[in-house]
Parts: sequence; structure tokens; C-alpha cells
Amino acid sequence: MTAHGASREAFAAARERLDALTDSASVDAAQLADELAAVTALLDREVSLRRVLTDPAQPGEAKAELAQRLLGGQVSGTAVDLVSGMVRSRWSQPRDLVDALEELTATADLTAAQRSGGLDNVEDELFRFGRIVSSNTELRAALTDRAASKAAKSELLRSLLGGRADVTTERLVTRLVTAPRGRSLEAGLESLSKLAAERRNRVVAVVTSAVPLSDGQKQRLGAALAKLYGRQMHLNLDVDPEVLGGIRVQVGDEVINGSIADRLEDAGRRLAG
Repeated sequence: MTAHGASREAFAAARERLDALTDSASVDAAQLADELAAVTALLDREVSLRRVLTDPAQPGEAKAELAQRLLGGQVSGTAVDLVSGMVRSRWSQPRDLVDALEELTATADLTAAQRSGGLDNVEDELFRFGRIVSSNTELRAALTDRAASKAAKSELLRSLLGGRADVTTERLVTRLVTAPRGRSLEAGLESLSKLAAERRNRVVAVVTSAVPLSDGQKQRLGAALAKLYGRQMHLNLDVDPEVLGGIRVQVGDEVINGSIADRLEDAGRRLAG
């Protein structure tokens, strides 16, 4: 989520509360994700309600009580408490609250995947699905067709991912496709991939090479990038013959180009230093 000022502080506090909640084994993270998704959909649909819940002229406690009255009995007490805490905070814009809820929804689902040991698979599957969508215009058109119903899109994704991908991957992609909230499919998938990496305090490096890298090359490149950025790296690997024997590494907005031999030689020097 990109936020500024009050919204950035409110979102940071909400993420801390979510982490504290999901640290407890008694909290079902996947169920919490479903409940937060329902609240996100409600506030995305009801413009006047989200304006009331983010009105800086209203006392935070009054807004929290309104959220509790609206959501009590509809979602768990855990979800109610989390949302109530969020509306007590100040938000720069009403939409920022909905964006924050949407990201917390995905984070709760990724936490469930992490608990089950499936987070690595989810990261890889999100990346691969993004590559499939970008190379298949018919599939992309079907998934982004505004005239198609949510049920039809969900069924299409079920036929593509059901039983073949981690259940968390299917849940995340289905939510994105059926409720894009103005984002492109590619942007949404990229955002989900970054969130998945953050769950393990890793940075995603998209590595494109003319031929598949060997295990040794991947290890050396990953170690060099980790040393360069000061954080553990997760390599998303792609092959593009047009790279012509070279390699392209993108970390966030930064792009590193160079031949495989040159980059790996540099990796060796970094490790030796």
C-alpha cells in the first residue's frame, strides 16, 4: 500500500495489530482473511460509510462504536477489534482505509500459508501465474472482462488453479480478479508477490536470463544480491532467449544488466570481500 502522512502511520499500526493477532495459534488466519475481505467489499461499495468512518471531525471512539455495531455478529470479534482499532486512527483519505484493509486481507492469507509451510510455493505460483497471464492475451481478456460475472471468473480460475496450486494462491488470485478495485491484473499480482516476499523479510529479485541458470549460479547470484541489499533475496527466475547470453536483474525499480559471466565474477568478488 502506498500511503502518506496520517494514513501511513495508521496502516503501520494496523499491521502491527494484525501481526500480534495472527501470532496467536488460536486465531484462524484464513478465516480472518475472509472476514477482512468482506469488510473491504462493504466499505468499497458504501462510499458514505467509509467517509463517516474516516471523518477526522468525529471522535475515534464514536467511529469505533459504529464499526462494532455494524460488524458485530457478522464477523468474528477478532475482526471487529481490528477494524475498530483502524477507524480510531486518522486517515488522509477515506479510500486509504479500504486499501489498508485489502492489504491486511492478503497478509492474513499469506500468514496462513506461512503457518502451513506453503509460503514459498505461493510466491512461486503468483510469479508463474503472472507470466502466464502476460503471455496469454485470451486468458487475460477473460479474467479482466468487465461484462463477465464474478462467478464465471471464479469458475475459470478454479479450472486453472484448483488442485494444481496452493489454496492460498487460488484465494488471492480469485479475490484480485473478482474485485480488482481499479488495478490492472499485472499490478495486482506484482503487489501480492511483494507481500509474499515481505512475510519472510525477503526482497524479490526478478532474474531474466537467456538460458536457465545452474544451481551454483543461482546460489552465487542470490548471495551476491543479499550482500548488496543487506536482506535475504528471493529469486523469481525467467528465461528469455532475447537476452542473448546475458542476464537482467530487477529489484524494485532498480535494474542491473550485464553478462552472466561478468555478474557472477562480480558476485564472487563481493563474497570474497
